[in-house]
Amino acid sequence: MNFFPELARGILIGLMIIIPLFMIYKKAGFHPIWAVVVFLPGLGLLLIFLQLAFMPWPNQKQNNGEKS
Repeated sequence: MNFFPELARGILIGLMIIIPLFMIYKKAGFHPIWAVVVFLPGLGLLLIFLQLAFMPWPNQKQNNGEKS
C-alpha cells in the first residue's frame, strides 16, 4: 500500500511546477491562475510557452517609437 507516499510525491512535484509559474505569470502581468494550464495532458506546457512568447504582456510599457 504505497499510495500515500506516491500521492505526496505527486503533490510535491506539482507544487514545484505550479509555484514558479504563478510567479512568472504575476510578474508578466497575467492572471496567475493561467499557470494551471500546465497540467493539461500533452498541450499544457506548449500552451504556456506560446502564450508567454507571443502575447503582449500587460505590464510591458508601450514605447510608441520613443527611445529611452
